[in-house]
Amino acid sequence: MADAGIASLDEMRRVLGDLPGPNLEAGSACMAREAKLTKPPGALGRLESLAHWLCLWQGKHPPTTRRPRVAVFAGNHGVVAHGVSAYPQSVTRQMVENFVSGGAAVNQLCTVMDADLRVYELGLDQPTEDFTRGPAMSDEECARAVAYGMMAVEPGVDLLAVGEMGIGNSTSAAALACGIFGGEARDWVGPGTGVIGDRLAAKIAAVDQAVALHRPNCRDGLDWLRTVGGLELAAIVGAIIAARLARIPVLLDGYACSAAAASLAMSDRHAIDHCEFAHLSAEPGHKRLLDRLGRQPILDLGMRLGEGSGAALAIGVLKAAVSCHAGMRTFAEAGVDGQV
Repeated sequence: MADAGIASLDEMRRVLGDLPGPNLEAGSACMAREAKLTKPPGALGRLESLAHWLCLWQGKHPPTTRRPRVAVFAGNHGVVAHGVSAYPQSVTRQMVENFVSGGAAVNQLCTVMDADLRVYELGLDQPTEDFTRGPAMSDEECARAVAYGMMAVEPGVDLLAVGEMGIGNSTSAAALACGIFGGEARDWVGPGTGVIGDRLAAKIAAVDQAVALHRPNCRDGLDWLRTVGGLELAAIVGAIIAARLARIPVLLDGYACSAAAASLAMSDRHAIDHCEFAHLSAEPGHKRLLDRLGRQPILDLGMRLGEGSGAALAIGVLKAAVSCHAGMRTFAEAGVDGQV
């Protein structure tokens, strides 16, 4: 998928103008079967709508979750020079090594969910520029990261869960959300890795400064992605688009992934219809962002770890939805009387 023609952000804008839509025939087949299953209508609540969503975007009935992939994208951010994180930038690489050796939370969750974990590094020794002084990335750098992210989508994958790792990226997420949706920086900035006091004030000031600097030059969400985003967030955008082209539904992890997706929604509100938001992060800006997008998370467990952990966990809910839809008997098959 990396050769999909994304050589510049303008190329990406053209791709966004020609995205495939949902497969309504598969969706209708799902609804027809759902109506015959041995339960009152709507009794499984959101499990029913999730099965329908999978059919629409996989383009088949019944849907499957046999080959889920969790893709974690890692990048570093120049804005950490302002003391916006409780951890040093070296932690990004150290955590990537932890993922590779199987020692992180997402590794354990992927094992439980029988999901394939892939980790994608994006120039950990070349962080983005300090976006309080200029754009985080050039057009070429951002487009290259988008194209790299598209490589996470490979034949045979039937569900893609995306996550991130990058010290400083909750600051980038807050700047993206503030730029796209407006409001004050303090509305979007949260503790991230646990910053309080002067560090939290520095984080708010950095977002304020960045949004004021770049607003005159940002005409859409992709401009905001380039100016205040990060390499890993651009790669997530690429993965989202490649998944749409390949008819693979997407589970988005927490605040940073959601902010990356919002850059697409600002350009085309239907560009992320094939995405579900896996969980509600404890990072306060995440709920505000989901409210602006008009979306509901699948899970709300007070998590704020990142690294794809919430998305990996939500795979289990989708597996349950598919199992119930495909495995339950109909009233006729079970010899159970239906509604009168």
